[in-house]
Amino acid sequence: MEERTIEPYPTLEEIGRDPETLRIVSPAYAGRDGELTAVLQYVYQSIIFGEAGENAISRRLIGIAVEEMHHFELFGKMIAKLGAPPVFTACPPYPVGYYSASCVNYTRAPRQMICADICAEENAVAAYERMLCRIKNPPVAAMISRILGDEKRHLEEFNRLLADL
Repeated sequence: MEERTIEPYPTLEEIGRDPETLRIVSPAYAGRDGELTAVLQYVYQSIIFGEAGENAISRRLIGIAVEEMHHFELFGKMIAKLGAPPVFTACPPYPVGYYSASCVNYTRAPRQMICADICAEENAVAAYERMLCRIKNPPVAAMISRILGDEKRHLEEFNRLLADL
């Protein structure tokens, strides 16, 4: 396996109030297909794989979940800097449509779990690419671009996991 250099995350220091950018990025935080769903889904699956004795897959899923948790934290901080409290909804600052764990795919079949993850990562990649076409805020765009690189790497990892099942 080739060694890959992973770029550091950009700073959030230059981000200020920006309602337009806030509307664009908010769904990625705690929307139906956002980072919170990814965290919860991968932790759930890690437990299922671990209980089935698939410890290598379980550990890999937890590793990806931790990366997604970091994305979730970064989006929360961006939302706060853009001018809204980071409530668990797809549309902060509005206290409506709170996040529901029903967004998680609870299948237990190994191939179906990984296929759901592939679909989720494909959707994340497409969503972040669409965001980048709309965002006029360079520091936010830099962060989204960096996170997009992680999502593409996760997609590759899930495709490898599926091939190995």
